[in-house]
Amino acid sequence: MSTLSNPTVLTAGKLKEIEKRERIVKRVARELRDGYYVNLGIGMPTLVANYVPPGVQVVLQSENGMLGVGPYPLEGMEDPDLINAGKETVTELPGTSYFSSADSFAMIRGGHIDLSILGAMEVDQEGNLANWMIPGKMVKGMGGAMDLVASARRVIVAMEHTTKDGRPKILNHCTLPITGLKVVDTIATEMAWISVTTQGLVLEEIAPGLSVDDVQQATEAPLKISPQLKEMSA
Repeated sequence: MSTLSNPTVLTAGKLKEIEKRERIVKRVARELRDGYYVNLGIGMPTLVANYVPPGVQVVLQSENGMLGVGPYPLEGMEDPDLINAGKETVTELPGTSYFSSADSFAMIRGGHIDLSILGAMEVDQEGNLANWMIPGKMVKGMGGAMDLVASARRVIVAMEHTTKDGRPKILNHCTLPITGLKVVDTIATEMAWISVTTQGLVLEEIAPGLSVDDVQQATEAPLKISPQLKEMSA
């Protein structure tokens, strides 16, 4: 069993939360392609490592200096020396390499990351991203987010569609301190798959059981409906 979740000790509410997150990361994992170098941000995006599609060979990079990150370890098999940027224990794959943080960021800033998957507090209709701090609250630091969104060839935001109190996180304009301007290519939530275009946000896929109105009501920014709108599947 993965150390990520143990159903015997989780409440029904927590299990529902895990299912919501897994729905998001399973869909994001379908965007992985052979040969990609991919950085997974702290939090939900790290779960993508557990859902790399069969037959797809990707190299996962962690900015603390690891290339070749594997899935979460099985319970009892954790190695405290193998951690990702979020200080979670991970596994290593054959060929894994380790290096300094300076080399890691040289890799990122050099444009060698094909896909960056990270979380967000806010995203707006222009693809602006706010994901590193809330004024007045303690913050550990920026981490690698600014470098990643500025340098990766594609940026996918994986996040829950609304805040815990139901407020939209996809806005007309970000209100929190900005991580990057016009950097987000795609937004993946438990409700929808949304492309960021020069004409605005385009609703490409919608979760089963939801209507376009359901998604729009949970979204402040206006959504354009793709002519090829389809049901989102993992």
